[in-house]
Amino acid sequence: MNPIDNPNEDTEFNDILRQHGILPARETAPASPSPPPYPKLEESIQDKSPAALAALAEDTRDEEEERIIQGYRRQRLADLKKQERNSRFGDVRPIGREDYARQVTEASNEDEPGAEEKGLGTGVIVCLYKESETQSVQLLAQLRILAQRYPRSKFLSIVGNKCIENYPDRLQPTLILYRAGDVVAQVVSWGKDRVREPQVNPFTEPIYPELEALLVVSKVVSMADRVQADDSTKPDNEEDDLSDEEDIRLGGKAATPARGNVQGKTTVEDDDSDFDL
Repeated sequence: MNPIDNPNEDTEFNDILRQHGILPARETAPASPSPPPYPKLEESIQDKSPAALAALAEDTRDEEEERIIQGYRRQRLADLKKQERNSRFGDVRPIGREDYARQVTEASNEDEPGAEEKGLGTGVIVCLYKESETQSVQLLAQLRILAQRYPRSKFLSIVGNKCIENYPDRLQPTLILYRAGDVVAQVVSWGKDRVREPQVNPFTEPIYPELEALLVVSKVVSMADRVQADDSTKPDNEEDDLSDEEDIRLGGKAATPARGNVQGKTTVEDDDSDFDL
């Protein structure tokens, strides 16, 4: 056999020929790819459900791994609980007269799922409005924004004369605020004494200080639950718009709240008539 019949063969003679340029250099075999690195424990569990994390914690024999997995599981449960609370409502929902007791009075008595303190109920904001009336349209638009900012409170709307028979147009829009089964505040003719334009801040969404302050001081919403579009754009030294809420004039004409069940009589100030809900 001729020693150069197989020029790719790894022999001493072929090596000498390659050194003198008689044979071309041997092609280098491509390196095999390295296996992907094994994911760190934190990376492998960050998208798992609480149930899957519980199973992993039970299967592992490493105490440190079990501690890390259980920590992730507790955090995931807390995140899900917070998400559930913050997504309860978030909009203004229309209701009918027949829904009032269930959607308003009874709903305001219901504690939030997982609430640590019992008996506080849920804040319920009801707007009685007149269709196509300027003040009613403006108030409903503002309430829609506030409903998104306070998704743990329930915002409802109902046409005034469909809620209370012969309810006067001059008293609409009316706000009735509930907490734990009681009417905690009631304001009639909102916006009819003067126009309430929003305050525009370049770092935040439009704000309605008088309306928002009314809801806060009546305790149907909580500033601690306030959701903003982007907190990162708010300057650190910006003062809370409602820090002086006690000094804000709560416009509109106040009405005497009707305590107890809304199905009883609601007496409106400066009016001799009673209106059955």
